[in-house]
Amino acid sequence: VQLQASGGGLVQAGGSLRLSCAASGFTLNNYYVTWFRQAPGKEREGVSYISTRGSTTYYAGSVKGRFTISRDNAKNTVYLQMNSLKPEDTAVYFCAAKASRPIVSAWMLPSLYYNWGHGTQVTVSS
Repeated sequence: VQLQASGGGLVQAGGSLRLSCAASGFTLNNYYVTWFRQAPGKEREGVSYISTRGSTTYYAGSVKGRFTISRDNAKNTVYLQMNSLKPEDTAVYFCAAKASRPIVSAWMLPSLYYNWGHGTQVTVSS
């Protein structure tokens, strides 16, 4: 059971990146997935959540309107499209999955997730 985040890189402010979260060893279709990020010296924070079929999504206030989460269950992959990037978006981005649906007020809590991938670094220059 493994998740792998990819797609990070160095981009100028205002630019875009698309992150991918691919699963191996299990079917991601059956899992609720959240993207988290962690900047140096800061706690890990929930960025965006998507339900198993993609019908429900949530976003942190700091990224709402700029980031879009989606999933392609045929490819066993969840995406995070990040537009209008800002220097404060600089962080290591992780994807995490859980088999049961989190309550609405708790989707962003890292402690709820047991399946984590290695992160991908996103650096936004000013």
